[in-house]
Amino acid sequence: MSEATTYTVRLPQDKARLRLDRALADVLPALSRTRLKALIEAGRVMRDGRIAVTDPAAKVMGGDTFTVAVPAAAPAAPRPQAMPLAVVYEDDDLIVVDKPAGLVVHPAAGNPEGTLVNALLAHCGASLSGIGGVMRPGIVHRLDKGTSGLMVAAKNDAAHRALAAELAERKLERAYKALVWGVPKPRAGKIEGLIGRDRRQRKKMAVVKSGGKPALTRYRVLMPVGTAASLVECRLNTGRTHQIRVHMAAIGHPVVGDPVYGGRPGRRRKGQAAALPGGLNHQALHAYLIGFEHPRSHRRLRFESNLPLYFKELLDLLDKL
Repeated sequence: MSEATTYTVRLPQDKARLRLDRALADVLPALSRTRLKALIEAGRVMRDGRIAVTDPAAKVMGGDTFTVAVPAAAPAAPRPQAMPLAVVYEDDDLIVVDKPAGLVVHPAAGNPEGTLVNALLAHCGASLSGIGGVMRPGIVHRLDKGTSGLMVAAKNDAAHRALAAELAERKLERAYKALVWGVPKPRAGKIEGLIGRDRRQRKKMAVVKSGGKPALTRYRVLMPVGTAASLVECRLNTGRTHQIRVHMAAIGHPVVGDPVYGGRPGRRRKGQAAALPGGLNHQALHAYLIGFEHPRSHRRLRFESNLPLYFKELLDLLDKL
């Protein structure tokens, strides 16, 4: 779609009680459920032409009329830029890379170039998949700039749809290693809570009482590190923005080095934090494991990544405190 398009549909009775994104996908085959979900969350779906519905999981009634406004596809602004890529696996359908901390995933305000997307465009060429209206060709999921580790990107639309479906259905396996302050108790458990915009600082996310999205993180302590910190494995049941960082901070064990959710350290932690390398300006969080079903062969693939050098140096340093 190169031009803006508007669809108006009246849902048949057999769609009653379905999720909005699923019901619309059933009657609008030109749009994928993933695309419809994004349009709903962007406020581009109206009930009866006047009420914006922004929750993809909202239940619908038979006979409801919805207007879906699809914006014109954005030009493919990102340009190929040859950059070093740590390629873990690659075939005709997808590529798995080990992203270093400090690399932005896709172009955005303040980071128009020098991103993982720019590097992938140079490496993969014209085969890289794209989604209309979104300048994130091939990207299935993302990692924060300061988070290192494994990511999978699609090289064609069929692979993109299949991997996005795995992500939406929570079948895409992702595990992280985090260096956190203190030792969580109990040493294994789950953290639940709605995650939404912090009402006082809109650029931050927070655990909120209402208005957020359900989030579940499972964690287990792998080992204490010195007297100040611990190495924790975190697994995502959901994929909210900054989820691990927000959840660990919410239980009083923020990720070491986190510039946003580290909080104000007490006197003891302030002294411990002073021992960290002066150049550490990001969270000690590494996506060390990813697993998914290959979109073409349907074979289960699973990859692991060793901790990067900066992370190992932090472990050695904090082990002495």
